[in-house]
Amino acid sequence: MNIRLIDNVKTIMSNPGGAHRYFGWPTIARLRNGRIVVGASGYRIEHICPFGKGVLAFSDDDGENYTEPRAVIDTVLDDRDVGLTVFGESGLIVTSFNNTLDFQRENMPQTKECFDYIDSVSAEDEAEALGCTFRISNDNAETFGKIFKSRVTSPHGPIVLNDGTILWIGTVYGENEKIEVHTIDPESGKTTFLSSFDTDGLMLDEPNAIQLPDGKIVCHFRIEDEKAGIFTLYQSVSPDNGRSWSKPKQIIKDDSGAPAHLFLHSSGLLISAFSRRSYPCGIRVILSGDGGESWSDEFIIYENHDTDDDLGYPSTIELSDGSLLTAFYSKEREDSPAVIMQQKWCIE
Repeated sequence: MNIRLIDNVKTIMSNPGGAHRYFGWPTIARLRNGRIVVGASGYRIEHICPFGKGVLAFSDDDGENYTEPRAVIDTVLDDRDVGLTVFGESGLIVTSFNNTLDFQRENMPQTKECFDYIDSVSAEDEAEALGCTFRISNDNAETFGKIFKSRVTSPHGPIVLNDGTILWIGTVYGENEKIEVHTIDPESGKTTFLSSFDTDGLMLDEPNAIQLPDGKIVCHFRIEDEKAGIFTLYQSVSPDNGRSWSKPKQIIKDDSGAPAHLFLHSSGLLISAFSRRSYPCGIRVILSGDGGESWSDEFIIYENHDTDDDLGYPSTIELSDGSLLTAFYSKEREDSPAVIMQQKWCIE
């Protein structure tokens, strides 16, 4: 088994003429009406800044062209990590989270523009906006309801189970390495606690999961220990719709990369895409033909020798001809801001 890249990597979301040109942490999905939608945190200055907002761009021609990004989640805080969950006949959930004003002050670019903005946000506005946020559309992303809050967050959002249940496996806001499982009622926006995840002492973070046709849920977690040189993926499975989970096990090398996005190809192959942030940086995938029991060697989707390690968060969809499209963020040059890119590829 091998993969083949189709065409060159392509920039699909950027703002080359503006001051706020940084885009990151995307998710790609296909709506029920056939349109491709890409969500990202956009119109930023840098990796951490107070101006981020959750934006969407659309393609009607299998990723050849995209609309200009438009904001869907835009609180007074820095809206990050845009996840997408397609559900029902025409539903879409868009997820994000943000950070406190104090966190932004300490980590943002130390510029007058940033401080002027931060100083203009009241404590009341901060309290209203702070947390894990999501909005729901019932008309294929034409319109959205109000902003809801969730206790958990994950880079690519909730998943839809085979019975239609919307399940969110995420990191508890403000409690790193604590994982919980919740369900979402798409009519009311209400989230309901389902189960806690026994991390077994591991620093699990940024989960993404998928339910297979046999009912098993496979979930991949990011584990990082910078001092030990660990940046890798662990896997756990649930046989009972997220109520209980197996002991997490490592599935790639210590420094291979994270976080992951899982996708099931029409051939039955399970795909996990993740980013490598040590040289050579890039985007990689592993494949499984047995529902995650075993995984292939790593295949390279994108490699960037010329920029820093600010890249990643890939996610994948299948195109009409059975080929695949993986979206991620990276820098075109070392001195340029991050943008959203895509690479088309196929399995051979």
